[in-house]
Amino acid sequence: MDVIALVGPSGTGKSHRALWVARKNGADAIIDDGILIKDGKVVGGTSAKKEKNRIMAVRRAIFVLPGHAAAVRHAIEECTPRRILILGTSENMVQKIAKALHIGPVGKIIRIEDVASKKDMEIAQYHRLKRGEHIIPVPSIELKPHFSGYLIDPLRSFFKTSSAKRRRLGERSIVRPVFSYYGKLVIDDSVIKNIVRIVAERFDAVYHVGKTRVRHIVSGDDDLGITVSLEVVFSYGHTIPDLMAVLRSRLQAEIERMTGMVVHEINILVKTLHVDTHSPLPLKR
Repeated sequence: MDVIALVGPSGTGKSHRALWVARKNGADAIIDDGILIKDGKVVGGTSAKKEKNRIMAVRRAIFVLPGHAAAVRHAIEECTPRRILILGTSENMVQKIAKALHIGPVGKIIRIEDVASKKDMEIAQYHRLKRGEHIIPVPSIELKPHFSGYLIDPLRSFFKTSSAKRRRLGERSIVRPVFSYYGKLVIDDSVIKNIVRIVAERFDAVYHVGKTRVRHIVSGDDDLGITVSLEVVFSYGHTIPDLMAVLRSRLQAEIERMTGMVVHEINILVKTLHVDTHSPLPLKR
C-alpha cells in the first residue's frame, strides 16, 4: 500500500481538491481530519469537525485521542486500499498520521500551491475564516448519519467550474463546526513552558528545569507547529542518553495531547549534574 500526501496551511482548499488530487495520483482512499474515506463513503474514524473546540479538533485530526488510531487501522485492514492520500498542514503532520496508523512513511508530498492558484487559496480562506465553512470530500447524504444536528449543504463550488466537471470529480459537502463560531484560539507560550516544567519535574532523575524556549513555525497566518528547547540539571547516577530520549518522547506526547499543537522538535541541553552530598558516590573498581 502506497501513501501520498497533500500538504498546505489550513483553509487553503485541500479538502476541496482532495478528490481531484486522489484520482490524478491513483489514490482510492483519503484521510482527512480524522476520517477514512473510500468510494465516497466514510468507512472509518471520527471527523475532527465534530469536536467542540479547536484543541480537540487538532488532537482528533492527528489521531492522538484514545482508540481513534486503532479504529481507523482496523478500517484500513477491512477496506484494503491500494493507495491512501493524507491531507495535512505540514510534512511533519502527515508523517505523524502515517506513523500513528502504521501505514508506513509518506512516499510523495504534493503541495497545495502546486494544484491551486493564489487567488483560489485566498477564496478558500475567506470561506473558512469569515464564514466558518469546512469542506468534507463526501456527499452530504453519506455525512448525515455522522453529523446529526449540523448544518450540511452540498458544495456550491467556490470556483468557476462547470457542473459536469463537479459531478465527474465527485460531490463534496460543507459543514459548520461549533468551533467555527469561537474565533481564533491562542495558547500562550507560558502554558507550553509550564507543561514542560511539570512533565520534566515528574522524573526522579531531573533535579532542576532551567530556561525553556518555544519557537513557532509559521506560514502566513497559520501556525504549523512548534519546537521546544529546555535546559535541565540531572541527578548524578543516571544514563544521560537514555534519560534524554525518554524525556523527549514524554514531553512531545504531553504537549501534543494537552494543546493539540504539532511538536516538530525538542532540544534538551544538560547544563550540569547534581551530586547529592548526603549519598555516598559509587566506588570505582
